[in-house]
Amino acid sequence: MVVARAAGPQMNRRLLVLLTLACGVAVGNVYFPQTISPLVAAGLGVSPASAALVVTAAQLGYAAGIFLLVPLGDRIRHRPLVLTLLGITGLALLAACAAPALPPLVGASALVGVTTVVAPVIGPMAANLTADDRRGMVSGTLLSGSIGGMLLSRTVAGTVSEWWGWRAPYLTAAVSVLLIAVALARVLPATRPPSGHRYPALLAESLRLLRTERDLRRSCFYQATVFAGFSAVWTTVALLLTGPAYGLGAPAVGLLALVNAATMLCTPVAGRQVDRRGSDAVNRICLLGVIASAVVLAFGGLGGVGGLAALVLGTLLLDVGMQSGMVANQVRIYALRPDARSRLNTAYMTCAYLGGSLGSWVGAPAYARLGWLGVCGLLTLLAAAALAHHLTTAPSGGHPRPRPRRPAAAAAPGSRLTATALPSPLPTAAVAVGPLSAAAAAPPATRPGPVGERRPEDRRRYRHRHG
Repeated sequence: MVVARAAGPQMNRRLLVLLTLACGVAVGNVYFPQTISPLVAAGLGVSPASAALVVTAAQLGYAAGIFLLVPLGDRIRHRPLVLTLLGITGLALLAACAAPALPPLVGASALVGVTTVVAPVIGPMAANLTADDRRGMVSGTLLSGSIGGMLLSRTVAGTVSEWWGWRAPYLTAAVSVLLIAVALARVLPATRPPSGHRYPALLAESLRLLRTERDLRRSCFYQATVFAGFSAVWTTVALLLTGPAYGLGAPAVGLLALVNAATMLCTPVAGRQVDRRGSDAVNRICLLGVIASAVVLAFGGLGGVGGLAALVLGTLLLDVGMQSGMVANQVRIYALRPDARSRLNTAYMTCAYLGGSLGSWVGAPAYARLGWLGVCGLLTLLAAAALAHHLTTAPSGGHPRPRPRRPAAAAAPGSRLTATALPSPLPTAAVAVGPLSAAAAAPPATRPGPVGERRPEDRRRYRHRHG
C-alpha cells in the first residue's frame, strides 16, 4: 500500500534547521553523561562503577522510549507529541541537576532517556512532509544533527563541568531543550497521524513488521552490528587516552569528539548518494569503510603522535561509515510502508540501540582482557558479519532504486523510431532503428510546411489517384 503525500504542510528550510537542532539536543542528552561520570563519582562520593549507572540508565531508558513512545507518532499528532516529550525531558534534566544522591540521579537519567526520543519521532514526520526524491537528503540532514549532538554534547559537557561541576551540564541541557521546545511551538505544522490503530496494536505491529519485512530485518542487522562496534570503540577510547599509552586527561576525549563532529557534514551527501544510487550501494561502501577504520584504529594503540593521528583518522572513517549507513538504512525502511513509518522506525531504532548497548557492555571487558587490538578486532568481526550478510542477501525490492537516466531523445507518438541512450562518449544522442530518420519517421500531420501548400508526396498521391 502506498500513501501519497497530501498537498498540505511541507518541509521548508527553516523547519528543517529547527528539527535538526532538536534532534541534536535530544540525542545529546543520552551521551553527555559519559564525559562527566568521573566527576559524578567524586561529587556524590561513589565509585566510578556506580557512577556509570547514570550512563546505563540513560541508554536503557532511551531504548525503552523508542519502543514505547515512538509508535505514538502513528497515532497522535506530531506537534503535541514532540512538544510534550521535550517539556518532560527538560523537567527531568532539572531534576537530575538537583539530585542530592546517586539513586535520584539514576532515576532522573532513566526518565530523560525515555522522553528524549524526539529524533526518532521527528524522522517519520519529516519523511511525510518531504517529496520522495528529497527524502534521502532530509534524512541525512536530520541524522547529521543527531550525530552532532552525540559528539558535541560530550565536548560541551566536559568543558562546562570542568569549570562549574557535574551539575552544570544538566542545567545547560535543560535550558537548551526548553528553548528548542519554544521555537518548535511556533513552526511545527499540524499533521494528521497516518494510522488509527490502538496503542497496544501499534506495539504489536512493530514486532510484526520486524517479522514480516525482510528489508527491515536487513537494515536492523546492518545498523545493530555497526553501532555495536561504534559504541565499543567510543566506550574504550577514553580508557586508551587516559592510560599509559598516552597519559592524557578526560578533556582529550571531548577534543577527539569535537574533531569527529565534522563528519556530520557527510550525512547530507550520503543522503543524496542514496537518492541517486540506492541504499544497497551506499551500505556496501559504508561497511567496507568501517572495516578499513578498524585497521587504521589498530595503529592507535602504539601511542605517540603517530598513534594519535591513527585514532583521529580511524574514528573519522568509523563515524562516516556508521552515519552514512544509517541514512541508507532509514531511507530503505521508510520506502517499505509509508503508512507505518513510525512503527518501522521503532523496530529499527530499538534494534540499533540494543546493538549499541551490547557493544558498550562487551567493549570494556574486551579492552581489559585483550587490549586495544581486541576492541579493533571486535569492530572488524561485527562489520565483516554485516558485509557478509549484505553480499549474500538479495534485496526484496522495498528499498529505493537508483533513479533512471532520462533518454536523450524520444520518438514521436506513432512513429517507428526507437531512441536509445548511448554509453559511449560520442556526441550522438540517439540511434534511429530502421531505414527512416527521426524526421522522416514523424507522422505526416506533424511535419512543417507552408499553410495551404501541398507537400510533394501529397501531389504524387493526387496524380496517381486522379491521373
